Amino acid sequence: MCLGIPGRVLEVHEDAGLRMGTVDFGGVRREVCLSCTPRAEVGTFVIVHVGFAITEVDEKEALRTLEVLRAMGSAVEGELGERLP
Repeated sequence: MCLGIPGRVLEVHEDAGLRMGTVDFGGVRREVCLSCTPRAEVGTFVIVHVGFAITEVDEKEALRTLEVLRAMGSAVEGELGERLP
């Protein structure tokens, strides 16, 4: 199963010419490519799929979705490599 998981951008930087960022998924932090979401900045919520932010999402929807995903622990673990806290 493939999931797009919402997370909040904590930091934006460049790595080897790519726009990258640190994204927090409710306690789990990962490096994410932000090239497909050029307007995303610190504080923006994005949907991430296989390490790429694919779209922006509003905070209310992101937080609601994270709660649903916490209830689906094994599916999220497959995507992030660990369960959401």
